Amino acid sequence: MGKRIVLIGAGSAQFGYGTIGDILQSQALKGSHIVLHDINPKTLAVVEQNARAFIEEHKLPFTISATTTRAEAFQGADFIVNSIEVGDRFELWEQDWRIPQQYGVRQVYGENGGPGGLFHSMRIIPPILDICADVMKICPEAYVFNFSNPMSRICTTVTRAFPGIRFIGLCHEIASLRNFLPRILGVPYEALEVRAAGLNHFSCVLTAKYKDSGKDAYPDIRAKAPAFFGNMPSMDAVHKYFKETGQWPDEEGDFAGIATEPWPERRVFKVILEKFGLMPITSDSHFGEYIQWAYDVTDHKGILDFYRFYKEYLAHVQPRIELQLSERVVPIIEGILTDAGYVEEAVNIPNNGLIADLPDWIAVEVPAIVDKNGVHGIPMGKLPHGYAGLLINQVAVHDLTAEAILQKSKAIALQALLCDPIVSQYEGVEEMLDTMIAYQEKWLGYLK
Repeated sequence: MGKRIVLIGAGSAQFGYGTIGDILQSQALKGSHIVLHDINPKTLAVVEQNARAFIEEHKLPFTISATTTRAEAFQGADFIVNSIEVGDRFELWEQDWRIPQQYGVRQVYGENGGPGGLFHSMRIIPPILDICADVMKICPEAYVFNFSNPMSRICTTVTRAFPGIRFIGLCHEIASLRNFLPRILGVPYEALEVRAAGLNHFSCVLTAKYKDSGKDAYPDIRAKAPAFFGNMPSMDAVHKYFKETGQWPDEEGDFAGIATEPWPERRVFKVILEKFGLMPITSDSHFGEYIQWAYDVTDHKGILDFYRFYKEYLAHVQPRIELQLSERVVPIIEGILTDAGYVEEAVNIPNNGLIADLPDWIAVEVPAIVDKNGVHGIPMGKLPHGYAGLLINQVAVHDLTAEAILQKSKAIALQALLCDPIVSQYEGVEEMLDTMIAYQEKWLGYLK
């Protein structure tokens, strides 16, 4: 029997077309009804028209509808996939990033950690809470999969507000391991057993071993990773390649023919690998958002080059529906429906003892087993002390972010800033908060 799958934010062609293609290629989901939901009726209508035409052209066993009314979309929903942003994404992102820097806060990026992550959270979490309130009222048994950032703060706040909700955060960052590790170690990814965990965009590989022998693969990773990353393409080279071909240069996992330079946007990564002995699963722009000394180390040009390229890429790429898997949400849905019992490499769910060093309420990124009863995190035990210390620095920030939003409190938001390891000053911080509220009054004006 087909399922009802709701896509929130489906008016975004990139998200809408990509996720529709993921669903349409699934044999397990045949007969399902896809509901497209967005607050923008014009973009929603375009995505619906193109998706309907694609289904008819390929004679696929799916049906589709679209609505701007959330209550209508949620009726009878089995699975809900959320990927929303509010306002002008890049304009607001640049305010999150640059205004704190203007007040002397040395943050390397402004999306997930630091003051920028707080402002992003306070802007996007309230509408997600409204969505979740309707889920609990209309379809409380539905699984909700979240792709919006800042992932860990969203998941932490949502599950604090709605403890019974089936809310799972998903991020594509873990896919970097499938791309990098075979080329670092010279073996197929399927020959490895890898476990990574932490907080979203702040996760590291904790264990890695060769399946055939059971031998620890981490000594080889530590020995070989620096040379591998030293031969990665610079963002200038990536940008040039994209302008010439219209394609992302890493699609086939082959950097041949692209100019290189050492450690592009991986200087913080390099310190973590050398001094903490762990391999992050992301790059400086994200990992460095959480660390107070990252500003001194990070490759600022690499981050700026990536940001420029990312804006240009999204402005010019032409999304289309393709019958191929691009994200992990459909395999998880299939795993629930078929009682697969397989291991999903990274999900964001409440800790509840999965990482012994962190409180139960914080949302952690861990591997999980997927079966008919849902998504079950795999306990990771205690972390290496140094890495645990970096993560523990985020506990108060996540706690106060959630409380500031739920209590609509400007005073608690200020406390969140003053507890953040990225904020090393007092003077100007309250004025910075006032400035952000003034610039983003439409979204932050609820803070009193």
